[in-house]
This record gives sequence, structure tokens and C-alpha cells, in this order.
Amino acid sequence: MERLLHYVWQYRLYLPSDLKTTDSLPVVVIDPGIRNTHAGPDFFNAKIRVNQTVWAGSIEVHTKASDWFLHNHHTDRSYDAVILHVVEEADTPVYRSNGEAIPQLILKVPAAVQKNIDWLLHQEKTFPCIGFIEQMEPVLLASWQAFLLAERMERKTDYLLMLLKQYQYDWHTVLYIILTRTFGSGVNNDAFERLARSLPFRYIQKQRDNLLQVEALLFGQAGMLADKLENEYYQYLQREYVFLQYKYGLVPLERHLFRSLRTRPVNFPYVRLGQLAMLFSRYDLLFSQILNAGTIGQLKTLFRVEPSGYWKEHYNFGKRTKKIAKPVGENMLELVLINTVVPLYFAYAIQNKQPEYRERAIFLLENIPPEKNSIKRIVL
Repeated sequence: MERLLHYVWQYRLYLPSDLKTTDSLPVVVIDPGIRNTHAGPDFFNAKIRVNQTVWAGSIEVHTKASDWFLHNHHTDRSYDAVILHVVEEADTPVYRSNGEAIPQLILKVPAAVQKNIDWLLHQEKTFPCIGFIEQMEPVLLASWQAFLLAERMERKTDYLLMLLKQYQYDWHTVLYIILTRTFGSGVNNDAFERLARSLPFRYIQKQRDNLLQVEALLFGQAGMLADKLENEYYQYLQREYVFLQYKYGLVPLERHLFRSLRTRPVNFPYVRLGQLAMLFSRYDLLFSQILNAGTIGQLKTLFRVEPSGYWKEHYNFGKRTKKIAKPVGENMLELVLINTVVPLYFAYAIQNKQPEYRERAIFLLENIPPEKNSIKRIVL
């Protein structure tokens, strides 16, 4: 039954009006998240609204709520990022490792889905709908893809507009949050967004003339400077973060939130944070630069940075590797345009009633190669 619940949650095979927590609070699924086939919660990068509060994080699915304790999730800090526990039977409340209660949702499987369970779950193909896609008329397929694109952009733009309201319409801070999230490279999106939210952008702006201090803020706030290493660069960052942490009253995140396992070395969180540090040090008003960029090439040039020299021989704070430059690559540049710049243009057009930015967003979508991801590789 748990496998069916995964399927229903992933593909939204439920009535949205039926979604309520066990405390009777309404739940709106903004994004069900990405299925996690490795260790950890079942879905990451999910976004939901519970009552009037929007949450971003992970989703865990169980047949019975008590399975949470059976699997020892209450003692595993990697499950502290769970924002919703989806169950068939809520036989007990569940808690994070620090004792905080986690909202629970009883998910009802629609009768039509239950009827077709054997066909849905026992297809040889990863996505049962692939066979139908192959048989669709090209015109219908193109229309469907356009609808899906519009739906995705609407979802991203709505989230950005929500951030704007939350941060008093500070476009620079909102850009900082969504750009940092994009640099999470999929598996670390949630962790990178939490990092940005825990480290106000104004503190980075105050230190931007000193790259090492910007690095210290990012790495220290990510909990990556808590070890004892015989390394001059590392120890300098440690000292700087201790000073800045006291100065700004910062509470660092926990290192375990940031994953390197089963990711390409170029996507390791250390490398991405090094690139972000260089980016934030380079530009005082990056938001204005994005608005004024006239071409895709100019936009890519804004984000084409390389981390400081230490990272030419490292992928983390540890073993030295072969010396190699680690600039932001072409694939990441395109992800930044798709997932950061395009929603930013859409939101700016709506908020400021300047439709030309909507046209620029559409132009980008029409001229950037499609995003490369695991689903595309399977389908194509």
C-alpha cells in the first residue's frame, strides 16, 4: 500500500479539496517534490502551504504513522527537514529529533486509482504513460507540453511573488534566495534555500569587498567550518566566521543537510558555495544587471564565475586533487536562466506592470535548450 501512496502523491492523483492535516488545517500542494531513490526522506524539494504558511522541504510517506518510529526516523537528523508526513493511517503523532511535531496528512486513494493499481504499478517502463506519449499526435503533444510549461512557470512565479511579499518587496533578497536555491543542483536545493534564508543578504552585502569573509559567511553558516583541520585557508575562514557569527548573531545550519553522496564532484556543495561567494562579491547590484541584460550571452556572462584559487585543487575541505578550473558550467548557466531569471522576469512584469519582461522571459524559454534531468533521459 505504501508504494501506491507514493504513486498517488507523486502524480497528484487526489482531490485537492480533500487535503487537510490531522489537525484539520487545509493543505495546498505547490510542488510534490522529487522522488528520492537514495537514503533519506521519500521526496525532497517539495513545497506546500499549510493554512496560510508556505513550507519548503521533504515529504515522508508511510502506510501507518507509527512506521516513523519503527524506522527510527525520530532519531535521524536527515529527517528533520520533513515538512509533511503522508500516511494512510495516522495512528500516532510523529516528531523530529528535537521533539518538534510534524504535520500529518491522511491521503485517500481515489477509487479509479485503486481499480487500476495492478496496471499502474506493474508496468515494465519507469513511467507507464510513456507508451501513450509515443502515440500522441505531434500537435497534441506540443500543446500538452506548452500547458505543462505554463503551469510550471506559474508555480515558480507564484512562489517568487510570495517571497516578495514575505521580504517586503526586496528584489535583491528574493533574487539571492532563488539563485542560491538553484545552485543547490537539485539534491541540495532545499538546503541551499535554507542557508539563504538563515543568512540575510544584507550581511553578505556588508562584507562583499572581502571575498574571504563572504566565503566564511557561506561555508560557516552551512556548518562546514566546525572541524579541526591543519589547513591555513580553512583556519582563516573559521576565525572569520566566528567573528562574523558573533557580530551578526548567526546560528549555523547543520552540516548533514548538505549532500555530496551520489552527486558529480562539480555539483558538490563546497564548489557551488565557492562559486556563489565569488558571484556575490563581484556584483553590488546583480538584480539591476539582470534587468539590463539584453541577450542570453550577456546573462550567461553575469553568472559565469569561478571560485577562489583553493578550489582549483579541492572539491571539499580535505584531500587535494588534480588542479582544474571549476567555473560555472554551461548546464548550470542554463538552469540559472530557466529557474531563476525567467521566473524573476515574469514576477517583475506582473508586479511592476511591465509586460516587456514577460516577453523577455518567453524569449529565453524559446531559445534555451531544454533542461537536462533524469526524467528527460528516461523518456527520450
